[in-house]
Amino acid sequence: MSGRDDVPGKRRAAQGTRERLIEAAVRLFGERGIEATSLRALTEAARSNIAAVNYHFGSKEGLLRAVVDRTMRLANNERSRRLDELESAPEPPTVAALVRAFVEPGADLLEGHGPDVARFIGRMISEPDPRVRQLFADQVDPVEGRYLAALSRALPEVDDDGIRFAYTSMLGLLSLHQSGAFATVEWPQLRGPASGTGRSDDADRERLVAFVTAGMLAAHPR
Repeated sequence: MSGRDDVPGKRRAAQGTRERLIEAAVRLFGERGIEATSLRALTEAARSNIAAVNYHFGSKEGLLRAVVDRTMRLANNERSRRLDELESAPEPPTVAALVRAFVEPGADLLEGHGPDVARFIGRMISEPDPRVRQLFADQVDPVEGRYLAALSRALPEVDDDGIRFAYTSMLGLLSLHQSGAFATVEWPQLRGPASGTGRSDDADRERLVAFVTAGMLAAHPR
């Protein structure tokens, strides 16, 4: 077989390497943090080498950017689509409708993509390095700005500081829920199984939406 005949096979192999690097980065960045994860650890987990990281992404930061884009694009697109629907309706959206439109796509990440993606997003939200936080902000800012504006219109009695506090509290709670940090914790004072061991995802999602909505509505007025 000539080199030309083997081009499709080489392309498939390269694409497979790229996917393995992204999957390894999602898992290790989420488990260990960005700075604590070395390129060597990433390439060993992906059965690859540093040259492949440089070829596909240019650097570790380029790999991180690709992971952020991969993990957040679907949720952000769905959030934008839902907000478009709400804003095109005859009546302005309620706080509950806005919370549901934002929370559900994020909660779906845990169900659809597993705990690795959820842990990674939780790391990004809490990451102290401003460069890493900026990568995350670049991906979420457009849809985030639209939701902040919509919440301000739905809560005209709440000032900007109150909206900001309510929104960041929602992000924090959603991140904790996505991480699954308390999924198997048992409290002897409480009856029944721990979260994730006998309750439907729909039930958890409804509780999350109701709790966040109540917090939004309890925000201090101007």
